[in-house]
Amino acid sequence: MRLLWLKTNLLHPVDTGGKIRTYYMLRELKQRHHVTYVALDDGTAAPDAVERAAEYCDDLIRVPHRTSSKFSLRFFAELAKNVGSPLPYAVEKYRSSEFGRIIAREQEHADVVVCDFLFPSVNVLQPLSRPALLFQHNVEALIWRRHAETQRNPLARLLFQNQWRRMQAFERTACHRYDAIVAVSPQDRAIMEREYDAPFVREIPTGVDTNYFRPSGFVKPDPYHLVFSGSMDWLPNDDAMKYFVRAMLPRIRASCPEVTLTIVGRKPFPSLTALGRSDPHIRVTGQVDDVRPYLERAAVYVIPLRIGGGTRLKVFEAMAMEKAVVSTSIGVEGLPIVNGIDALVADQPDAFADAVVQLLHDRPRVCRLGEAAAEKVKTQFGWGPVAASFIQACEAARTRWKDKREHPDTRSADGAAEEASYVNAQQLGIS
Repeated sequence: MRLLWLKTNLLHPVDTGGKIRTYYMLRELKQRHHVTYVALDDGTAAPDAVERAAEYCDDLIRVPHRTSSKFSLRFFAELAKNVGSPLPYAVEKYRSSEFGRIIAREQEHADVVVCDFLFPSVNVLQPLSRPALLFQHNVEALIWRRHAETQRNPLARLLFQNQWRRMQAFERTACHRYDAIVAVSPQDRAIMEREYDAPFVREIPTGVDTNYFRPSGFVKPDPYHLVFSGSMDWLPNDDAMKYFVRAMLPRIRASCPEVTLTIVGRKPFPSLTALGRSDPHIRVTGQVDDVRPYLERAAVYVIPLRIGGGTRLKVFEAMAMEKAVVSTSIGVEGLPIVNGIDALVADQPDAFADAVVQLLHDRPRVCRLGEAAAEKVKTQFGWGPVAASFIQACEAARTRWKDKREHPDTRSADGAAEEASYVNAQQLGIS
């Protein structure tokens, strides 16, 4: 099968959950299928990103595109300009007429067009001449809604509410512009079907490279050390760690004064870096070449997320490294995690802190949780079966597309919804 894969960035460095999921998926798919990868290139990729693209695609097409750094003057100017747009800023910033032209040209050589994440969809012209699939790593509107719900500043809450409503409208329209949608959890699938009336959604689980993520045996865990990892320029991760330090860490320290915390991940915001400077027991690493030694050193891996969507790859990575995990419900949302067996799940700050303390004082339980977690990941969540399920979704998209072409006069509720979606897309300025 020939896949035309649309993405808003090159994959190297593979340092975010979305990049990790796409990289391993494509690496598996490329073994049996032809992948043409079209990506916006803002110049921030790794120096070897173009050369290493051969690891996950057969053909690479780069589209030069400028994006603004968060909180720069240009970023705030674009936010101000976005006030008059029907599109959410997180979508509009990826708009590219050149990307649209390339999609229109390259689709003629594809069996299926894959829109990876919602954001490239702003450049997908309708109607496409080939079957198309939307790969939804998250329900994006859900993330913005949760941002709004956790804001204490009234102006910030209004801003997030406005972006949430725009994202919801854009996402609803997009869900009717494709022949199939892939969700990464049963929860996301249910939300898209319930709130967007999405007609054809399949869920495909998250995978993990269990050959890469496994204990080396060379790094000894620190019995009072906590670790969190993730892209620290992603607002939900930044919020999670500030929330943890403010609401949970003091209670943990009251029982375990020796406790230390390492926050691992790229591009932490200055306010988070300042937390590390002000407390010698908190380390904020920034970008690291290899997260595994940091995971190995942890006694407990914490995921205090209040905001999010989709599934968190960091959960399976920590489990594969035989780590005992303490998480909020949102942190393990969409994953088949059994509380008390695979991880400890607690949502209130006191309960979360108490769960961490219990594990820090119970080394045998830490070992049992870690070993059981690793066994579950190894036996159930390799990337090979995940990629096979993805191709089945692509085949289903082709079948549905062919059916619509062979029976153009057959009107259905789905067809009416798709026509309405095309009209909405034109009103949103995305076709």
